[in-house]
Amino acid sequence: MSSTRGSSGQRAAKAYLSMFQLAVLTVVVVASLRSLPTMSTYGLGSITLYLIPAVLFLVPTALVAAELATGWNGGVYVWVREALGNRWGFEAIWLQWVQNVVWYPVQLAFIAASIAFIFGNSELANSGIYTAIIIVVFYWISTLLNLRGGGLFAKVGSWGGVIGTLIPGAILIILGAVWMLAGNKSQVPMETSDIIPPFTGLASIVLIVSNFLAYAGMEVNAVHAEDMKQPGKQYPRAIFIAAALILLVFILPTLAIAFVVPKSQLGLTTGINVAFQAYFDHWGIGWATAVISAAIAIGALASVVTWIAGPSKGLLAAARTGLLPPWLQRQNKAGIQIGILLSQGVIVTILAGLFVVIPNVSAAFFTLVDMAAALYLIMYMLMFASAIVLRRKAPNVKRDYRVPMMPLVAGVGFLASLAAFLLGFVPPSGLAGIPTSAYPWVMGGVIIVLGVPPLLFYAFRKPSWDQRDKKPGPTGGGRHA
Repeated sequence: MSSTRGSSGQRAAKAYLSMFQLAVLTVVVVASLRSLPTMSTYGLGSITLYLIPAVLFLVPTALVAAELATGWNGGVYVWVREALGNRWGFEAIWLQWVQNVVWYPVQLAFIAASIAFIFGNSELANSGIYTAIIIVVFYWISTLLNLRGGGLFAKVGSWGGVIGTLIPGAILIILGAVWMLAGNKSQVPMETSDIIPPFTGLASIVLIVSNFLAYAGMEVNAVHAEDMKQPGKQYPRAIFIAAALILLVFILPTLAIAFVVPKSQLGLTTGINVAFQAYFDHWGIGWATAVISAAIAIGALASVVTWIAGPSKGLLAAARTGLLPPWLQRQNKAGIQIGILLSQGVIVTILAGLFVVIPNVSAAFFTLVDMAAALYLIMYMLMFASAIVLRRKAPNVKRDYRVPMMPLVAGVGFLASLAAFLLGFVPPSGLAGIPTSAYPWVMGGVIIVLGVPPLLFYAFRKPSWDQRDKKPGPTGGGRHA
């Protein structure tokens, strides 16, 4: 299939994504500051807990996504479709999309907590009504930014990522370094021997494997590779820069939090804000907590804006081949997937309402997100398998970047994803509202309810659903040498 990157005249008229923008967008998608407090309880041991998944999952994902994105336009849907067929391509992009629909309320609840700190009222973060209002308002703001098109999401995402992720991360690193150099006591042991966390059997393995999904999302922005001036050179470089930054953003700020915040104060949504508050109060500049909390809220919003743009665009590409009803394929004048965005907006609004009616809903949602994450691991297994298949099935498609020893690299990623998926059925510690014995069954139920619909859509699709002749959509063809 021939390339759809467009003629030189068309390319000259479009606004390109820079290597820096895509690298930062990828960091924003992957590196959430929200998850750092949980890992900070392990002190220096968190380094090992980050590095093992990075080697087994982050690196293979980055390498494989770089090759596939420079050979085929369209992201994970096109990659899996070209390797395994349209049914499984649709399944892959659906899994990427649906797990994010569940994730949006949790990430937006993190924004709500940061806003509470801006106004100096950390207890407000525990209000279900307040949290629900913030989720709904900021989700629809993010959706409207995406509906405008014109690359606005990229500008918001990249600058929001710098302001709300990279800068706060850098400040936290500096604060932690100054704290320790000044001779202050760390809240967790910091001996060299602590780099190796204590092994407690299956629980330790589950902890390491569960951290794989801390790196999920490296492939999301591959759908935007076609928006770069020289995707063959710029996309792989952007991915590798992003991978290095992600490791730095995870490891060093995690240690800085461990220095100053007692384990008992590391809340699900407020831990990062508590860390900044502790540092700033110590040095008598408590007013800075509101400033940094505002920046963190901007960064979290940027991640939502970026996630909305990626999976929903890929789902549209699949839908237009006749896999979803026409009303879900609707696009506005800017070519944005308005049918999908409005539909997922309704779902997110309903989920936000649960914060009002269900006690301890925050913890329950985190459990639900962990379950939905299992769907994402299925998608990764499909992606790694597709990379191996395409080396054999489409050897003449030109890849501007080729992974050395692809079967080994993709094989490691596949096995790591499979291990993480299977261990996901082991009940986590601190489980909220679900009996331990019932957890595997609930996990299986969530996977079926959220993962089976694309197979049903595929089975009952109608010829009238195919919209490709009515309006051109992304075909994602490979580029033959």
